[in-house]
Parts: sequence; structure tokens; C-alpha cells
Amino acid sequence: MVVFLHSGEYDRVHQGLSIAAAAVASGRKAEVYLFWWALERFLKDALDEPDFVGREDVADRFESRGMPTLRILLEHLRDSGLCTVAGCTGSLGALGGEASAEKSGIDVWLGWSAILQRTAGATDRFYL
Repeated sequence: MVVFLHSGEYDRVHQGLSIAAAAVASGRKAEVYLFWWALERFLKDALDEPDFVGREDVADRFESRGMPTLRILLEHLRDSGLCTVAGCTGSLGALGGEASAEKSGIDVWLGWSAILQRTAGATDRFYL
């Protein structure tokens, strides 16, 4: 199962990590690929506070219901041993994030040739 995350909006990143969490919970391997703004969120370590721009009502409900943060979902994925989080080297360069790359928690850095090879034949793909 493959999730491609381009948008850095909290709801989209949360949805992508939730999909991967559901996959690993059922014993399936998952790969999450981070590009552009989703990658930037990881580079900035902005994984704890839900930031639903213009929707504070949702943020309040999100917290009051004990919904997992991005960091908690990521920890679940890592603890499963079934998920790899990959960052795109092209997006990293475009964002100028090389100095933050090592601390980002990304498992592997790949360019598009490697990403295409790794995801060839994947039947379950999600783009967010």
C-alpha cells in the first residue's frame, strides 16, 4: 500500500498517515512518500498541534475527542515495523531543507527513479 503526500495541510497529512496506520494494523506493508508541503511539515517538525486554518471548531473537537496527532500516528507506523516513510530528494532541494533532513525522522531519501521502481505494481495507491 502506497501513500503519496504532497499537501502539507494537517487534515490531508492526517488522512494519509491514518490510511497507512489502517494498513499496518491489518498486517500489510505501507510506504508513505513525502513531497513538497507535506515534506516541509516534517522538516519543520510540525506534527503535534492540529492546525485547521479557519476551522478552530474542528481543532477543538479533534482534541476533545482524543484524536491522534500526526506524531502519534507516525509513532504507530514506526512501531509496527511495516511502514517506511520516504522523502523526495527533489522536493528537499527545492525547499532548501537539507540542514533539517537528518532530524526529520524520514527513513529513506529517494529520487523519482527509485520511487517509481519501488512502487511499480502497487495496487493500492493514495494521493493526498
